[in-house]
Amino acid sequence: MSNLPTDTKALEQQQIPPHQRLGCKLFIQMSGAPGSGKTTTANLLAPRIDAIAIPHDNIKSLLLDSGVSFDEAGRIAYGLDWVLAENAMRQGLSVIVDTPCLYPQILDRGHALARAHGYTYCYIELRADPDNLAMLDDRLRARVDPLRVQRTAIDDVLRDADKFGGGAEAKEAARERFRAMVANPCRPASNFIVVDACSSLDERIDFVLGQISAIADKEEESAVR
Repeated sequence: MSNLPTDTKALEQQQIPPHQRLGCKLFIQMSGAPGSGKTTTANLLAPRIDAIAIPHDNIKSLLLDSGVSFDEAGRIAYGLDWVLAENAMRQGLSVIVDTPCLYPQILDRGHALARAHGYTYCYIELRADPDNLAMLDDRLRARVDPLRVQRTAIDDVLRDADKFGGGAEAKEAARERFRAMVANPCRPASNFIVVDACSSLDERIDFVLGQISAIADKEEESAVR
């Protein structure tokens, strides 16, 4: 005869996502072009995994509003991202760093921080079609009260980035840089999750949670071997 209470408890445990069941702490880096939904996804995901989301764009915009130059604001903002992330990790919190992962050095820094604290590393990329950017352009143009560092169109030339100049040529160059950013993501070799930027928010979060659990399961199996 089966032990019903034990069986029920085991079933309940199976229904808990593996990363939560295993007490897995997560370090997540967001990636994707402006308008792809990085920040929305990060903010919706954070409470589902008991994480704190670190908003890079807010930090950089605050620095610009304080009179810091564009390039210096970017350097300081990235530094603050890591300081805030590590502080949260020392408190035992999972972390989502909501910043564009455009360079290998950023991924390397994230991997190193995750290893140092024994966290499971994940990379979440909101992916759009580089040959059909109308959806992203529509989203950017529909932004209400955008932050100072946020684009309002795919050909937007950020007013603080003086090195890009202005006029039609600058807009065309901005459009090409945007397309290249979408077409050539800086992606790690493993533990990456690619999400369709056109998916609904519910579909997106459910998919991401499932993929995070699969990564946690894989890492547990590797640790046992």
